[in-house]
Amino acid sequence: MSATRNRRSVISEEVAPWSEIPRLLRGGEAGTLVPVIIPRHRRRVWWMLPLWLGVFAVLTGVMLAVQDASTDAGDLAYGALATTAYVIGVLLLLGGGLWWWRSSIVEIEQGTTGILTRYGAIVRTLDPGRHYLWHPWSRVDFVVDTATEIPYSAPVVACPTRENVPLRSIEFFLKFRITDAVLFVRTIGAGNFDLVLSSAVQDAIRQRGRQVQTERAYDLRGSDVADMQELLNRQLDRYGVRITGSNIPDVQLPAQYQQHLATRERVAKERTAYEQEWGLIRKRRIDQLGMDIERAKKVRDARIVEVKAALNQAREQVAQLLEEQETEAQKVRFEIETRGRSGLIAAENEARAQRRLAQAYRDNRAVLQYELARRRLDVGATLAASAPQPVVVRTDGSAAGGDHSALTTLLTAQLLPRLSALPGPAADGEDGTRD
Repeated sequence: MSATRNRRSVISEEVAPWSEIPRLLRGGEAGTLVPVIIPRHRRRVWWMLPLWLGVFAVLTGVMLAVQDASTDAGDLAYGALATTAYVIGVLLLLGGGLWWWRSSIVEIEQGTTGILTRYGAIVRTLDPGRHYLWHPWSRVDFVVDTATEIPYSAPVVACPTRENVPLRSIEFFLKFRITDAVLFVRTIGAGNFDLVLSSAVQDAIRQRGRQVQTERAYDLRGSDVADMQELLNRQLDRYGVRITGSNIPDVQLPAQYQQHLATRERVAKERTAYEQEWGLIRKRRIDQLGMDIERAKKVRDARIVEVKAALNQAREQVAQLLEEQETEAQKVRFEIETRGRSGLIAAENEARAQRRLAQAYRDNRAVLQYELARRRLDVGATLAASAPQPVVVRTDGSAAGGDHSALTTLLTAQLLPRLSALPGPAADGEDGTRD
């Protein structure tokens, strides 16, 4: 259904039998687009002839059956003729009915729409599938392709640009679909639609060509043509046609501009090649720098790991040293505590011993003092027993009844020194007392 490249598509309608409709709708004839087929009908009213003949035969049989004969042979002959007429009539009626049933069958191809007419007037549309047209003068006059997006190519020759330079050609490609089969057939038809569509496309492309500069004409290839498509849809909506897609696949410039653009393209390609080469060099350098950075990161990470390991080892050593020092301090503390406890116990023991010794000394001293006091008493008793009797000399002259004379005083003075110079028990008693 697509036209040859750089050639304008042609839309037409064909008259074909029902068996050729699928081929024409899908492929067309000699590069033409055939969205509408006029079926070549074989349907005639000849099926009414056997029906009328069958009715005539049945009526003849009825007339022969009611015919009154004068003889038995005549009745038998009329009965046989009536039976024959009945059989022929029934066969004709059955044959006519089958012929009528077979000629009323119409099959609409999938993706198409049939337009039913009666006495030349459009009655309704027929969906894909089998239909029965019992009316003798009902027929399908058009089969319209309403499901396929039909491609259409319309190259425009000598299209002027903004500088009024005629381009060699601009090829415009679009796809359209018939949305209303009755409106399309009744309003314009396939042949007239080809002229209308070609004219509308030519006008739209020339308006677009007037908006671009000659040097930028190649920018039309693959450009956005949504505005052109909208414009064409507004123009073709009255015919029951909808454009579903469009683009400009190719633009051909004059020879002078082609050379100029070829030079530009060569320079652009060289520039692109230089840019790609520089991009590769830049990418290589960036990759090298990235590798150096990654290597430096790895070295840094390794050093960080080493520093962390050394730090952990130092921490472990410090922790071990602290633990050893703490253990040593604990040991020294235990030793000091042990010594202190030993000293304390020894001091307590010594204090107990001293206390006991003091207690014992106090007890012994009391005993000694007791013994000494007893001995003194014994010595005193001994001394008292052996001590001389004292001589009391009264010289105060106050005794009653005494007569002290000067002779008595003289004798006493002479005897006392002698008594004190003599050794005796009195002296020993005094020394022991001193002791």
